[in-house]
Amino acid sequence: MILSQFQTVGHDLFTKGLVSSHSGNLSIRLGERIIITRRTSRLGCLQEHDLIETGINKNDRNTPLASIELAVHRAIYRETPALAIVHAHPPHAVALSLTETEIVPSDTEGLSIVERVPVLGWHMKVKAGGLADIIAQALKQHRIIMVHGHGSFAIGQLLEEAHNCTATLEESCQVICLLKSLQVSPAEK
Repeated sequence: MILSQFQTVGHDLFTKGLVSSHSGNLSIRLGERIIITRRTSRLGCLQEHDLIETGINKNDRNTPLASIELAVHRAIYRETPALAIVHAHPPHAVALSLTETEIVPSDTEGLSIVERVPVLGWHMKVKAGGLADIIAQALKQHRIIMVHGHGSFAIGQLLEEAHNCTATLEESCQVICLLKSLQVSPAEK
């Protein structure tokens, strides 16, 4: 059952273009343990061996196999009530993260689901697994955040909830980008 949840969300993220062949990662919390996708796994076609179980607070023999974003996932689980995390690279959201310090959807659905999305990591060198504490603190107040020029981290009680935030953010960013290409500000609608 756990594998099928990861497969459904991973496949959907890939087919919607929210992750590339080997980008992004997923995890769920099970008490003091975490199940996270394997380093360099392909979310579009996950298999049993792509799910790595390790500790939230403690390393074990499986830790080196886990996603390079493990430190971020661990920090989020330590600081928030989240039970699931989706890390993706939605292209329109990433593009806006390069020019905006906050993304505010202009469509009604986007506003109702993600409200405003802070963009973290401006004027900082961002690398995989970095900004863990900053991301975790921001996710205490938001369901989803963007890392400048990198990607999104969304939380939920289920992978599907975190996926929904990610997909909604990207759809909202597509609308923002279309409005910008038409040289229409959201206030002019």
